Amino acid sequence: MIDALQLLGVLLAGIALGGVFFGGLWWTVRRGLASPRPALWFLGSLVVRVAVTLGGIYGVAGDQWQRLLAILLGFWLGRALVLRLTRPPAPMPDTVQEVRHAP
Repeated sequence: MIDALQLLGVLLAGIALGGVFFGGLWWTVRRGLASPRPALWFLGSLVVRVAVTLGGIYGVAGDQWQRLLAILLGFWLGRALVLRLTRPPAPMPDTVQEVRHAP
């Protein structure tokens, strides 16, 4: 039987894996678009991110469905965290008004 503290650790591992996967994707897009060879960035990043993620999921979850469910929930939460942290800042209301008017 799996206890709650153990599942919390698995959930945190899932959040970390999601952060690494989607944070790495965000970093790759920023670097790849400025690179003369973006295909190498995207392909290399994909291989590394998938290997780390699948290795982490397999290593932490093993063959227990409860752990797999907890780590996948954590992975999803890690995605949400990266989306929130990498969101571009919203424009200021005064700036929007100035942009709408012609000079």
